[in-house]
Formats: sequence, structure tokens, C-alpha cells
Amino acid sequence: MGRIIAVANQKGGVGKTTSSVNLSAAFARMNKKVLMIDLDPQGNATVAIGVEKDDLDVSAYDVLVGETKARDAVLATTVENLDLIAANGDLTAAEVELIEESKGPKKLRKALKKLRDNYDVVLIDCPPTLNMLTLNALTAADGILVPVQCEYFALEGLSALMDTIEAVQSELNPDLSIDGLLRTMYDRRNNLANDVSSELVAHFGMKVLQTIVPRNVRLAEAPSYGESILDYDLGSNGAVAYLALANELIRKTKM
Repeated sequence: MGRIIAVANQKGGVGKTTSSVNLSAAFARMNKKVLMIDLDPQGNATVAIGVEKDDLDVSAYDVLVGETKARDAVLATTVENLDLIAANGDLTAAEVELIEESKGPKKLRKALKKLRDNYDVVLIDCPPTLNMLTLNALTAADGILVPVQCEYFALEGLSALMDTIEAVQSELNPDLSIDGLLRTMYDRRNNLANDVSSELVAHFGMKVLQTIVPRNVRLAEAPSYGESILDYDLGSNGAVAYLALANELIRKTKM
């Protein structure tokens, strides 16, 4: 049974979608069968992996509202071993509809119950807010990966996220674990980045992953070509970092 990992942080601009796309591609390159689920109405993960979000016949919206079975929403990507359930602006409507349902937070978990057996790992790219979509992801997930930007205000909102995780563990998903905090956009030459990194380790200890994703121009360029960093520039520091992250998570979670 595949491990489901939600990539979440309600703070925007921390490398959440970048991490979802490139970690998915890294797992796929290691011969893991991967499903990436775009659960952000912006559809950035969908576009970043080369799928046109405005031309979708079915999407994550249809899965969440029960109009389509999850297996029928799966798209093959150009990356070997990597499938996608795509997203676009329709997901905004799903957020409203799910709030009105008593079992709204559990819709994704129910939809993935059988499909997860077809994959080694399922990664969910969450929206940059603690809403019903993120709650669905955390309820469905085995673990959560939290990208944290190594810049000012990095810790802002993390306490709220941790409170949400505890609430989900208590009420909806007792098996949810924190797979790790991932330091992103890191520049070792920057004193502030070093200070923030040290502060994260001081606050969260072993929850902070050893892998650090550097600030890297090639990482920023890759989405505009609809490619992961591993396909765009395998020799870049960004590609090396996400391959290392995949290895670390495989070891840590025994995938």
C-alpha cells in the first residue's frame, strides 16, 4: 500500500509546489510508482509537470465531489512512473461544497482507499491555506512534509499548522505523522538563512530533515518549461537536493 504524503504549509512562497513536483519526479526516477495530486485551485503543480490545466476533462474537483472515481481522473505524464490527478480553478467550488457536508474532510481519503494500492507513494500538493482542501489532504495522508523558507518570518504560521496537525490527529487521522520540515530557498552565504535554519532545528529538532534545498535559478526556470528539475537540468544543485530528499524520506519512512 502506497504511502500518502501531504506537502503543506499555509504560508505561500515557501517552495511547496516546487517540492511536490520535484520530489515526485525524484521518486519516479528511483523506480517508485508515483501519483501526484494537485489540490491547489491555482493548478501550478499541474502546469509545472506539463499538463494544460484549462483543457482538463476531469480533475481533482470531480473526485472530491464524487462525480468521478479517482482512478478515472488519473493522467499519465511525460515522466516515466509518474501519474497525476490535475487541478484548476474548479477546486474553489469544491471547497464550498465540502464545507456543507458532514463527511467533507474525509472525501479524499475515501476516494483514494483503493487507488493507493497501485502506487508506492502518493504526494498531495496542498493550497497555501488551512482550508477544507488541506484538511482533506491531512485526513487522507500518512505523513506531512512541511517546506519552510529560510528567510524572515519562516516560523510565522508554523505554530498554527502544528495545531491543525494535532487537531487532525485527535479527531480525524490518528496515524498522521510529520515526515519532516524541509528547509528551502537556502543560501549558505546569507547570515539570516543560517540563523533561521538554526532556529528551526532549535524549535523542532529531529523533525527538521537533513536535506536542504538551495536557492537555485534552474529550479525557478523549470516550471515554465513544464518540466521537473530532474528533466530540465539533472546536474543542477536543485536536482541533486530533491534526489537526496527522496532518498532521505525512503529511509525515514521505510517506503
